[in-house]
Amino acid sequence: MHAYAPGRGRSSWLTVAAAFCGLVTVACGAGSGSGSGATPESSTSHTTVEPAYMAAYNAGWRAGRRIFDDGGKGAAVREVVWGGCVRRSLTARPHDVVDQDRGAWVLGCRQGVGTGSDRHPPAGQVTRREPDPDLLRRFRSWAAAHGEQQPARYADQVVLIHLGERDYDVEVTGTYTDENAKAEARRLADAFTTWWDGDDGDGRAWNLIVTDSAEHRLSTRALS
Repeated sequence: MHAYAPGRGRSSWLTVAAAFCGLVTVACGAGSGSGSGATPESSTSHTTVEPAYMAAYNAGWRAGRRIFDDGGKGAAVREVVWGGCVRRSLTARPHDVVDQDRGAWVLGCRQGVGTGSDRHPPAGQVTRREPDPDLLRRFRSWAAAHGEQQPARYADQVVLIHLGERDYDVEVTGTYTDENAKAEARRLADAFTTWWDGDDGDGRAWNLIVTDSAEHRLSTRALS
């Protein structure tokens, strides 16, 4: 028979209790306490910014699907073969999205209006701007020989706006400084389209865009 030793049972009980409290403290510390330094997963947010070319492509795709829903298979011919999507891109909205990459918008529009539903978005920027000083020189030479020196004298730069592998627009920048800018831009557009007739070169030119030095559109004209 063992003699009862005062304090031994009480000491053992305290030891067990202390160990238990230590485990509880460790377990609680692994959570989202004020001093744990951990951030709850639910409070972490990830904001994904859509690239400009994808935003333009998606906007074009949605426009193309609406056109197909309204016009059926015949719409595909108008928008793809006859340049409908390219023409629409000049006035498509929202402008701040489309103008970031008009070529991507055209690509999305053409795929959206197709009879299939496959999406083939671009891997990067589609639109490419290429200054063409030789084109400007040849236009000025023609204008001088055909009595169009007055409107042609405002032409300061010619840029080819490539909207894909073969489609492009021609942009002419005019140096306009007065309130008659739009009227002068129309005269320049008349002269340039007369000269351009049949002079497409490589690829297919769809539109002529006349802008001022700040790139504000003053006149547009069909080239094809």
